[in-house]
Amino acid sequence: MRIYFAGPLFTTGERDFNAAVGARLREAGHEVFLPQDQELNAYDPARIFRNDVDHVDWSTVVVGIMDGPDPDSGTAWEIGYAYAKGTPIILLRTDFREWGGRTGEAPYNLMLTESATERIELATPSVQAAADALIAALARLEAPAA
Repeated sequence: MRIYFAGPLFTTGERDFNAAVGARLREAGHEVFLPQDQELNAYDPARIFRNDVDHVDWSTVVVGIMDGPDPDSGTAWEIGYAYAKGTPIILLRTDFREWGGRTGEAPYNLMLTESATERIELATPSVQAAADALIAALARLEAPAA
């Protein structure tokens, strides 16, 4: 599948996690567009925006990282754009913080949780466990409908 990997990329930890999971998805045979691979070396807002939109258009699935007390605003926009286009969305949260919600309540913004084709919520997984969960979700998307 062609994956647009949407997630925060502002700290070393975020970039390292994105790169490691992206590498494992590539090893599993998927094409991955990871915005941080192109955007950190040339800050040109118009070019970055156009390139990201073009790659959401190119993708057959968008993976969105939902870590933090509130998911990254750029990631939220990319998820909304993918949803409007009808592109499947897999959301991954590895954050162990509780949201204090009631049973059945969305653990983060309901516009994101309800737009997802699949949600994966893992408390502090290894990079490999997070990648394995995404690879399994991608396989479910690829499987023919019964």
